[in-house]
Amino acid sequence: MEKNRIKQAYLDFVLNEGHPPQSVFKLTQQLGIAEQEFYAHYPNFEAIDREIWADFGHRARTAAAAEPVWEGYSSREKLLAFYYTMLEILKQNRSYALMSLRRSLKKMPGLTPRVLDDFRQDFEIFVSDLLAAGRVSGEIANRPLVQEGYPRFFWQQALFVLGFFAKDDTVNFERTDAAVEKAVTLSFDLVGRNTLDSAFDFVRFLVRR
Repeated sequence: MEKNRIKQAYLDFVLNEGHPPQSVFKLTQQLGIAEQEFYAHYPNFEAIDREIWADFGHRARTAAAAEPVWEGYSSREKLLAFYYTMLEILKQNRSYALMSLRRSLKKMPGLTPRVLDDFRQDFEIFVSDLLAAGRVSGEIANRPLVQEGYPRFFWQQALFVLGFFAKDDTVNFERTDAAVEKAVTLSFDLVGRNTLDSAFDFVRFLVRR
C-alpha cells in the first residue's frame, strides 16, 4: 500500500538523518513516485508524525485489551496496563520516540505539541470510557461539577509520563516505570471516593433533615 510505503520511507529517513527530509519532493524522488502521490495521503510531514504517534496509542490499547485478564481489571489497572504496554512500544521504537519527544516537548513545555494531537484525542476518549466504567463500579467518585475535566487532567498525566520517558537515562527506563505507577496511584486516589466525599455526603444528609 503506497501510504504505508511513504510513511516507512519518511520514518527511515528521520532515523538515518536525525531530521525530516528537506522537502516532499526529495522524499518522493527517493521513492520513485510523483509528488502528487504523497499529497494524496498526507498534507505534510507533520501529519505523518501525528499518525505514527496515534498508531503507537492504538497499538498499546489493542495489545493491553487483548490480554485475558483485561476484563477483570479495575479502571486503575487498565490505565496502568495501557501505560506499561505503551512504554514497551516506545522502547521498541526508542530512537524515533525520543527524537520526536525531545524535539516537540522542548518547544512547547507544559503544552500539547501538535505531533501528539491525534494521540491526545484518542487517549482522552479511552480515559473517558475508563472513568465512566469506574463510576459505575464505584471506583470513581461521581462529581458532576468537576468530572468533565478529568480527561484533560489525565492527559496532563500522560504528558508527564512521556516527558519523564524522554529524560530518563536509567537502564531500560526503569524510573519511568516507577513514575507511571506513582502517577496513576495518585490520580485515582484523587478521583476516587475520599474523606471529602464523605464530608459532602454528611452535609447533604444534614441539609435534607
